[in-house]
Amino acid sequence: MKIGFDNEKYLKLQSEHIKERIEKYDNKLYLEFGGKLFDDFHAARVLPGFAADSKLQMLIQLTDVAEIVMVVSADDIIKNKIRADLGITYDNDVIRLIEEFRSCGLYVGSVVLTKYIDHRSITFFQNRLENMGLKVYHHYVIDGYPTNIPHIISEDGFGKNDYIETSRPLVVVTAPGPGSGKMSTCLSQLYHEHKHGVRAGYAKYETFPVWNLSLDHPVNLAYEAATADLNDINMIDPHHLKAYGETAVNYNRDVEIFPVLNAMFMKIYGESPYASPTDMGVNMAGNCIFDDNACRDASKQEIIRRYYQAINGVADGTRNQEEVGKIELLMSRENITKEDRPVVIPALERANATGAPAVSIELSDGTIITGKTGDLLGSSSAALLNALKYLAGIEHEKQIISPTAIEPIQQLKTQYLGSKNPRLHTNEVLIALSATAANNDDAALALSQLSKLKGCQVHSTVMLSDVDKNIFKRLDCELTCEAIRE
Repeated sequence: MKIGFDNEKYLKLQSEHIKERIEKYDNKLYLEFGGKLFDDFHAARVLPGFAADSKLQMLIQLTDVAEIVMVVSADDIIKNKIRADLGITYDNDVIRLIEEFRSCGLYVGSVVLTKYIDHRSITFFQNRLENMGLKVYHHYVIDGYPTNIPHIISEDGFGKNDYIETSRPLVVVTAPGPGSGKMSTCLSQLYHEHKHGVRAGYAKYETFPVWNLSLDHPVNLAYEAATADLNDINMIDPHHLKAYGETAVNYNRDVEIFPVLNAMFMKIYGESPYASPTDMGVNMAGNCIFDDNACRDASKQEIIRRYYQAINGVADGTRNQEEVGKIELLMSRENITKEDRPVVIPALERANATGAPAVSIELSDGTIITGKTGDLLGSSSAALLNALKYLAGIEHEKQIISPTAIEPIQQLKTQYLGSKNPRLHTNEVLIALSATAANNDDAALALSQLSKLKGCQVHSTVMLSDVDKNIFKRLDCELTCEAIRE
């Protein structure tokens, strides 16, 4: 993928900008972190050159002044809410994130349980956290939030929340997912800090939409495609336009909630530090794009991938047609079709020629490798094996997996595990290749090419099994599938 984003410049600009924001207050800034800290793969895809852990690396540069407060809704713990991209519950993800932060040398000061109620699951989770040496605080549901300002900014509102004790100038407030209560936690702390005589500040760190790119820039449209299920809509920030006469892009939820936030600031401080929701942001990503066309092209490809995710979701019942319609509208605005994804047509043509499912893989040099469904291998396995042979410089016709490695796996599947399909899945073909590699130089050479598949594009003419999807994901390939069951 052609690079269009300067990651080193981004790390430098972003950390400097946050330090400047800290200095505007009494050396205390609550920074609401939106999006993902460790694995922001969406940003890496639409801003080629952006490292998926850029936010984390930026925080590491601020280790001496920063501490982290984790926020999680008690309601999500009780309901065992799952983080969809990782398949783990929110309570376990909080533990995972804390351990990751600590392993990077970042200080995690405490955990806030929002919407707190007395419940056995919550007590158990709090005990786990306290056994890790963490302080746990409780925040409660406030009647009339967020519109009843006089009640919220009172002892019966934010006043009944626990005051979170912090020790460093920058307090990063983050969570395992949306709806956890990050913003209300920050505002509650402003109220309590004010009672303690500290004029603390609040800022928001969201990568998307990029405020200083145009409303219809593909980078911002790709964000709309990614959040089609949340009803997020990019829009011109009317407050910023009115205050400064400058156009800036924000999204509907921040624009709608800003008058309420502004009223809260007025109630706490007697004045508001911000004239617009864009003012609250600290994102410098738009200043680090050096090849706009590269980012536009990458974003258009992301929109197509999101389209395929949406239609697959409709097919398996996890998404609705409204999401598909929103993404189709974005595609029509940019004259994008699914055939603009280079791997789509070769896979469809191979499937039509063979009358069976097919898979295509686009390698880093632009070469497209296809795989068909056969007697021994499924189309995903065939395409994967063909790609490895190409990368290793091995002739396509040459066998590199011994039949003695394949047969025991087929026997295990059909005779002992009750499978009616003897074809090898991608995980099984890799095991067979590994077994052969011990005594076969070509197999060993092919196996050593796996790392070169990182970032490659893959398309299947049918919806793949979880096994095959997970293998491509673990190889860091970008997979799309036609919404057709095999």
